[in-house]
Amino acid sequence: MKSPSERQCKKGHRYLKSSNCPTCPTCEKERLAQHGAFSTLAAPAQRALEHHGIVQAKDLCAYSEKELLQWHGIGPSSIPKLKIILQEAGLQLKQE
Repeated sequence: MKSPSERQCKKGHRYLKSSNCPTCPTCEKERLAQHGAFSTLAAPAQRALEHHGIVQAKDLCAYSEKELLQWHGIGPSSIPKLKIILQEAGLQLKQE
């Protein structure tokens, strides 16, 4: 494993990273705090939803489980959490 190097994001946050990942941990925490209903999901799943324009639970209803699993960042462990979020809103995923 590479030794960590100090980096600075566009907002001026300084952090250490040992990988090539450009994500600032401070910016990521701020971004994740804005996701309300999706806050129980792992960061990659939240980014996947954000990338596909999913901002509310009702937006998920347009997709099936099979479609969601094709997205980078959405894995088998995300699906039960998404179903709970939908169930609490009285919604469900699109049927295949």
